Amino acid sequence: MRPALSARRLWWFATRPATLAASVSPVLIGTAIAVHDGHVRALPGVLALVVGVALQIGVNYSNDYSDFRRGADTPQRVGPPRAAASGVIKPSAVRNAAFAAFGVAMVAGLVLSLLTNPWLIAVGAACVAAGWLYTGGPRPYGYAGFGEVFVFVFFGLVAAVGTVYVHELRVTAESWYAGIACGLLASAILGLNNLRDVETDRAAGKRTLAVIIGRDAARPVLVALVAVAFALAFRAEHLLVALAVPPAVAALLTTRSTAPPVLIRGLRRMAATEMVFALLWALSLLL
Repeated sequence: MRPALSARRLWWFATRPATLAASVSPVLIGTAIAVHDGHVRALPGVLALVVGVALQIGVNYSNDYSDFRRGADTPQRVGPPRAAASGVIKPSAVRNAAFAAFGVAMVAGLVLSLLTNPWLIAVGAACVAAGWLYTGGPRPYGYAGFGEVFVFVFFGLVAAVGTVYVHELRVTAESWYAGIACGLLASAILGLNNLRDVETDRAAGKRTLAVIIGRDAARPVLVALVAVAFALAFRAEHLLVALAVPPAVAALLTTRSTAPPVLIRGLRRMAATEMVFALLWALSLLL
């Protein structure tokens, strides 16, 4: 039985801090690309980061609330405690926190669009809608095996390519490499999370990719995601990123286990890998 946690600790867990690497990393690389190209716009760059982090937190709160409502978060669930299922925080409060985070993303995105290109309002609306519908709404696609696709598109392509665009007002080849690589690593973070939760997700009817294809098939998929991300970095001639290979390997080795604590450690290592990967990519651009 888990020890009782304070509301403050539960709110902190609900943000899922390890996953924030998925929102920060593509913005970091995108900004480094803009600096390298000599086309930095400070306020749009900051707003892009605010949008990314607020969207990630909104998705995490929404996931916490929706998984509780759909029965995916039960006392039998492994992994960090969830706020809505804790009995300490009202589920409605978690839902409202998700709406507040999405609201911050929308306001920052609106200002960013007006400073850059009004057409970005449509992109921002798509991001927020996709964030809520991931596990919310009548037919959540996160329950149908499309979670990794969402992460790849919005926390990879949109985040990195979009960041470069708001700085440079153009899309560059480097931004596509960065977007694809970050999207693949973010998908690996989610994949490790879903690998940990296979049994409880299957029992709750949550058909993640790991549930659909099974543990044995999910493991090589994770390896492929990470391998292609590094291959793209090397293809873009950012060989310094090789220093992030050891933590990536350490994270992938945990997938040989079925023990939740080991897989939780692997998820954190994969999140740290993406952050180190992004820092090294950025550093290689700025040296």
